[in-house]
Amino acid sequence: MAEAASLRGVKVMVIDDSNTIRRSAEIFLVQAGCQVLLAEDGFDALAKIADHQPAVIFCDIVMPRLDGYQTCALIKKNQRFRATPVIMLSSKDGLFDRARGRMVGSDQYLTKPFTKDSLLQTVANFAPRSA
Repeated sequence: MAEAASLRGVKVMVIDDSNTIRRSAEIFLVQAGCQVLLAEDGFDALAKIADHQPAVIFCDIVMPRLDGYQTCALIKKNQRFRATPVIMLSSKDGLFDRARGRMVGSDQYLTKPFTKDSLLQTVANFAPRSA
């Protein structure tokens, strides 16, 4: 996998209330050399984003307290993180869900369950290129 080398050291945040999804994403990303930050929900994520400044954020849509749409909107409204790519994660693959994700500023939509290749390819597409 050629792009794996370019992922080394890339900081990726995975926001999902499912421990299974967080763990499988973490395993795939760590194997590719990424630094991984995990968050259980939007509030947890917002506290960590300011401290760790991830390069790419994966955000589940259906979460307690603060859902993925609200979380994405808050990230994109923040001047400091507006340019940070946010990829929505959802088991729903409907047009409405995709449109709503775009409306709150998400950069892409990845359907669960995702594959290792689709996850890493998405990171490779959005990770800042190192010189």
